[in-house]
Amino acid sequence: MDTPALFRKSHKLDNVCYDIRGPVLEHAKRLEDEGQRILKLNIGNPAPFGFEAPEEILQDVMRNLPTAQGYCDSKGLYSARKAIMQECQRKEIPGVGIEDIFIGNGVSELIVMALQALLNDGDEVLIPAPDYPLWTAAANLSGGHAVHYRCDEQADWAPDLDDIRAKVTGHTRAIVIINPNNPTGAVYPPEVVRELLEIARQHDLVVFSDEIYDKILYDDTEHVSTGALADEDQLVVTMNGLSKSYRCAGFRSGWMTLSGSVAMQRASDFIQGINMLASMRLCANVPAQHAIQTALGGYQSINDLILPGGRLLAQRDITFEKLNAIPGVSCTKAKGALYAFPRLDPKVFNIQDDQQMVLDLLLQEKILLVQGTAFNWPEPDHVRIVTLPWADQLGDALDRFARFLSRYRQ
Repeated sequence: MDTPALFRKSHKLDNVCYDIRGPVLEHAKRLEDEGQRILKLNIGNPAPFGFEAPEEILQDVMRNLPTAQGYCDSKGLYSARKAIMQECQRKEIPGVGIEDIFIGNGVSELIVMALQALLNDGDEVLIPAPDYPLWTAAANLSGGHAVHYRCDEQADWAPDLDDIRAKVTGHTRAIVIINPNNPTGAVYPPEVVRELLEIARQHDLVVFSDEIYDKILYDDTEHVSTGALADEDQLVVTMNGLSKSYRCAGFRSGWMTLSGSVAMQRASDFIQGINMLASMRLCANVPAQHAIQTALGGYQSINDLILPGGRLLAQRDITFEKLNAIPGVSCTKAKGALYAFPRLDPKVFNIQDDQQMVLDLLLQEKILLVQGTAFNWPEPDHVRIVTLPWADQLGDALDRFARFLSRYRQ
């Protein structure tokens, strides 16, 4: 009898990687199964660190459960989309109507959906390095090719415009902007976004703007939405949701808006593709959509966390101070989001395999980080640290990280 064939994964997954929940996490789970406590600084999940959704959001979802038992419109509940439309008006993104809004099971679903609707095999998408790796994974899974443009650490992680221009080819279909940025915490000034838009306009690229952290800003930093700076002849697809600013990560409630009234006339076929994919999954989670109107229209409790005296600001500050006090470590001060992306000087640490370094840290200090190469950074000299634990807990973890680095060499 012949040996039965192995059931192998699709070749479409050969170039897909998502190491935020990758091999090192499996080691962390094994240690937890053995009864050891692991401090997980690998994922921006607010709830385990005491950041709970506002009570009025929970109450609205519970009150509407009896009417949330059936499918809704494939684009989402009208009331939720109307609230998102009004939010676009507040952010001065012009021309976004009810039908230009798609609600999804988190921004993650919408990223995959949008790239599947746009890309043919061999098409290229310009994606920042470092990036949020789902963008790269989704581009590759869709048959496209992620081309990474470098962000400059010496310029507060601003995109390298010359590098972007050099990487545009006849196959380039879109550019991704992550602002505020995960993993670096950078918030781009309007003039930088305008430069990115000009490159996109010159080459007729779709602009994807990931703005999920737009309300998590520090030190009076202002965020201007990409869609508010774009011309009407540019198609801007903006991603946002409830996971971070409203601490509703488990609700999986995100949205995607299309703007650029002139460009949208030329994009009717692409939009039809998005409509088709949205219809195929019938609709997004209906109970969670009832949180959107209350969240966007209610008291913005995120401000209590980012202003002086707020937890998120205090945690950002202690992370910045502790990291820069470690010999051989340097870190820019995050202007937004929930992360630090420190550099580990290769001349000091000689790290050749940053995943191995993160695993060694886990085994020795029971702290779980994510290596910089998981964010498509080309050198093994960075890590991402989630800044969600209480300041004293975070300070202790960073002291242990410093102790680990003081004796660690590869």
